[in-house]
Amino acid sequence: MPLPQTPGLGFKPDHFREIAQTPGAVGFYEVHAENYMGAGGAPHAMLERLHADHALSVHGVGLSIGGAGPLDRDHLARLKTLLDRHHPESFSEHLAWSSHGAAWLNDLLPLPYTDETLATVCAHVDEVQTALGRRMLLENPATYVTFEDSTWAETEFLREIARRTGCGLLLDINNVFVSATNHRTDPRAYLSDFPLDLVQEFHLAGHEAEDLPDGPLLIDSHSRPVADPVWTLFAETVARTGPVAVLIEWDNDVPDFATLRAEATRAAQILKEVANARAA
Repeated sequence: MPLPQTPGLGFKPDHFREIAQTPGAVGFYEVHAENYMGAGGAPHAMLERLHADHALSVHGVGLSIGGAGPLDRDHLARLKTLLDRHHPESFSEHLAWSSHGAAWLNDLLPLPYTDETLATVCAHVDEVQTALGRRMLLENPATYVTFEDSTWAETEFLREIARRTGCGLLLDINNVFVSATNHRTDPRAYLSDFPLDLVQEFHLAGHEAEDLPDGPLLIDSHSRPVADPVWTLFAETVARTGPVAVLIEWDNDVPDFATLRAEATRAAQILKEVANARAA
């Protein structure tokens, strides 16, 4: 079954006791796959308990889908073991690369949008979906540079990947706002061109800002509340799509559970207003 069309939160073990005491506080929880690739112990016990009461999304950060080299078969096998063990409602990864040969760079790095890169990414998505036996979602990146040799717009690049592979899309609204601000482009124009019919999940997160001589530089830090302009873009976009699962990401300087739940409540109110407007 797909994720419920409600807000979810990233699961933090420090919040486990409160989550267990308030089942249904949000519709689903997300975990990063690479944190659960061990054989057993407390992490898996908590995940099993969490999934007993909530839908579960597994979000990968280490497949290096956009890497020029082959996928790491050991990593893919560990991922399959994890998904076969917990049977999450959703699995997603990033349109990015993070490894070169045996070197792991611990970052989500941007790609040139060329025919060659497109073929590589599609081959990797096909390999992942075949190995896992499930459809995956691919997330749009937050970027800080662009490439002169790109021949595809990012929105069309993602649309074509989905067309060729059958994967779904995860639309990160904060990433759209961060990238558009950094490249001095219009986030609404990007969202107007995005294939919203393929979106199965939204992400919302906070960002940091630095002042440069030619304007602001935004960093996708996941360390703050969702910014008001991102909330506005989310409300405008979900008015076009209708209610869709939406995750609040907060991975650094993590606050207490009540603060995270308040962000989810704000998202839930927007979804409710959209549902009511569409029913009127």
